[in-house]
Amino acid sequence: MSFVSSLHPGANVTVIGASGAIGGALVALLESDRHVSSVCALSRNGSGRFHGKRRSMHIDLTSEQSIEEAAVFASEKGPIDFVLVATGMLHAGEGIRPERSMRELAADSMAQVLSINTIGPALVAKHFLPRLRPGCKTVFAALSARVGSIGDNRLGGWTSYRASKAALNMVLKTLSIEQSRRWPESVVVALHPGTVDTELSRPFTRRLAKESLFSPETAASRLLKVTDNLQPRDTGGFYAWDGRPIPF
Repeated sequence: MSFVSSLHPGANVTVIGASGAIGGALVALLESDRHVSSVCALSRNGSGRFHGKRRSMHIDLTSEQSIEEAAVFASEKGPIDFVLVATGMLHAGEGIRPERSMRELAADSMAQVLSINTIGPALVAKHFLPRLRPGCKTVFAALSARVGSIGDNRLGGWTSYRASKAALNMVLKTLSIEQSRRWPESVVVALHPGTVDTELSRPFTRRLAKESLFSPETAASRLLKVTDNLQPRDTGGFYAWDGRPIPF
């Protein structure tokens, strides 16, 4: 079975956030896929190593220069067929936590969340979209979250995280329109992986039923199945792990 059967044979793929749980699982699955010729694994811990199909490099989503250098590195093997941005910030140390009410909003914390969840992926798109392979289906996808859906928000709270993912969705929708004018076969989408057993979600999943919590490997395989089934007409959408569209 291949997770990239709809892409150009010998696909050149890139995973950003490769040191995270979902990113690492994505890299492992793509590396073992016979239709993939090269996997570029980008993360904060990347060190320029080469192993089999895998090439790794450091990337800093808060530095546009770092992102541009990573894009050049990722395209050294030729045009890119698939980019998946598997990064995100929900909490960090004691300073950044999901807000339970508006009283907890803080400008610095909100800016950091937006920097990682919205601005970083937007700059990734700026430098990677022009490097996608022309003339055939390509995919640029970024992990969003259902809580970033304005239409699905019935509980409130988590203002910074919700706002950052809603803004990411708008960035991807906007860029998908521009991209389709130059590369009509290109697919640009936001993806919701479900609730996954990672460091990002672990503090908030204690009461969740086991069947509602996905392993990183399960989440990764489901996301890849979704992207393989997407068509150019689906560009600009927001899709859950089961392929169902989510309202913006």
